[in-house]
Amino acid sequence: MSIFYVILGIIVLVILWVIWAYNRLVTLGYRAKEALSDIDVQLKRRYDLIPNVVETVKGYMQHERGVFEKVTEARAKAISGSGSLDEKAQAENALSLNLKTLFAVAENYPELKANANFLDLQRELADTENKIQAARRFYNSNVMELNARVDTFPTNLVASSLGFSKMEFFGVDSQVEKEPVKVKF
Repeated sequence: MSIFYVILGIIVLVILWVIWAYNRLVTLGYRAKEALSDIDVQLKRRYDLIPNVVETVKGYMQHERGVFEKVTEARAKAISGSGSLDEKAQAENALSLNLKTLFAVAENYPELKANANFLDLQRELADTENKIQAARRFYNSNVMELNARVDTFPTNLVASSLGFSKMEFFGVDSQVEKEPVKVKF
């Protein structure tokens, strides 16, 4: 009778282990899928963020560039001194008006924020790229754990009989994909 209980105990332990192994494989599969979804979320963030930030910086730079260009043009006309007195006065008035605009910009934006905008752009791009890399590492870590369970004994017996298979690591295959993202203004 005691042999019966030993065999029954072993069968119960095997069944419990199979249930545990199955549940562990399911959990690892879901974690890997969640991690892959996190990569998609971060890529979407990149796709949404970068063009918006770039356009914001470009718009701000256009504003500043326009002010500086107008001041430079007005200064050049005023320095040239050619033409009648009326034309010279108009050139000086234009320079004064453009300088007031420049001073107003400088007053509202003491550092003229072009550098701050570029720093913000760089910071946002770096943050986005770091989040993408972290999501990829998290995915690959989960895939590695799942694949190890699928391949190692005795879990591989449960995995193969219940249809679990290895997942692919997230990697960069082409040389073009290995190049850093380039932002052009």
